[in-house]
Amino acid sequence: MPAQDTALHFREARELARAIRQRQLSSRQVTVHFLDRIERAPALGAYSEVTAERALALADAADRLLAAGILLGPLHGVPVAVKDSVQWEGVTASLGSSALRGRVSGQTAAALGKLAAQGLVVLGKTRMTEFAFGLSGQNATQGTARNPWDAQTARAPGGSSSGAGVAVAAGLAPLALGGDTGGSVRAPAALNGVVGYKPSTGVISRAGCLPLSETLDVLGPISRSVADARLLTQLLAGPDLGDDTTLAFPASAIAALNEPAARGAGPVAVLPPEAWPAPLADAGLRTWHQALEQLARAGFTPTPWHPPAALSFERMAQDNSLVLAYEAYRHYGALAEDPAQPLWEVVRARIAAGGRISPADYEAALLRRAADMAAFAQAMAGVDALLMPACDQAAQALDPDDTRHAGLGKLLRPANFLGSAAIALPAGYDAEGMPMGVQLLAPAGADAALLDCAAALEPVLAPAVRHPDLSAWGL
Repeated sequence: MPAQDTALHFREARELARAIRQRQLSSRQVTVHFLDRIERAPALGAYSEVTAERALALADAADRLLAAGILLGPLHGVPVAVKDSVQWEGVTASLGSSALRGRVSGQTAAALGKLAAQGLVVLGKTRMTEFAFGLSGQNATQGTARNPWDAQTARAPGGSSSGAGVAVAAGLAPLALGGDTGGSVRAPAALNGVVGYKPSTGVISRAGCLPLSETLDVLGPISRSVADARLLTQLLAGPDLGDDTTLAFPASAIAALNEPAARGAGPVAVLPPEAWPAPLADAGLRTWHQALEQLARAGFTPTPWHPPAALSFERMAQDNSLVLAYEAYRHYGALAEDPAQPLWEVVRARIAAGGRISPADYEAALLRRAADMAAFAQAMAGVDALLMPACDQAAQALDPDDTRHAGLGKLLRPANFLGSAAIALPAGYDAEGMPMGVQLLAPAGADAALLDCAAALEPVLAPAVRHPDLSAWGL
């Protein structure tokens, strides 16, 4: 690549798309650049499979179409990575499990089909937590993606969309599509210093994706900016007969995604510490207070928002785990109960625990979910978004029992139980230089207002963009 393109891998997707449209770069040039970086950084373990031949064919097709005056979409020719659970016909999809290693998809997920139809170039499948069951991102059977911010200690990359977060943070993809069932897009975003957006349930079709929990699963982008996350969501949003949740989602809420509105300074609703579902470590508290101070200086007045008495964020985190485990057991219980299957024992125990949940307890949790969603929407009337911590601490060294990042799940899971829109934003670093994040939540269907608010807060929370030192990784 020319010298002026040495930082190509850290440019936003919209900037790359503009350069391709203006013929400053070809899609093939950009794609080759990212494929070269992926090849030189196998130690990061971001990808479970690199589809280089397919990617180059898609890039060449994008260039030919552009030469003919045909632009398929606003991200035409831009590379993207997708989580292993997003199926692509003829490509393996093992859900991060050795029990399913080598299984080749016979269909293409609706979301991936839309990416290709919009002219994006799929680089490959990114590594994930086994069966998407874990937020640290650890995968003891297929290998764990490395958090690129520390080349000395293997720290949590965040999961379950671990490889997607690492790929964006390390400049191995300009953006990625992950999945979020209990925080699985926001966790890797928060721990890798990038943006992770969980749309409301029903915004993006899950048809053709391998499931963990049909009630809670959503797809969402990991990106360098709120604007990139919003744009990718716009391209993927809409009704799909393969996913009933998209048919029930209001068309007006989808249309609002296409109309960003500038949000001026003013009150920002903040969840007070007494309502947090988990306490923060000292570093987490420092980052949180710094974030509030930065917002206040910029005119975004932090204003405590007190939830109704029945709306316990701690209880919603527990209920989310209950529903997730119950439904995960329906999908993978037979594998977990078979001692001959090569599952990581930590994940095996998590899935097996779902088999001990009674149908009555599961149904009761679903009834509480419906009530919580209504109560949250009513209590948030007139409020664009609710600010709360995304992580209790920065990424820590991985531990064999995978318990060190339990607080991360407690903070992230309530948004899934509420079916709400939620986004993780970079918000500083701890004393060791590891990224920290905060999150915004909005009631189901209020995605546009959430993204407007996130776009306004983004430059205040992280005024200076930083990237990890990748020299130790050969980059």
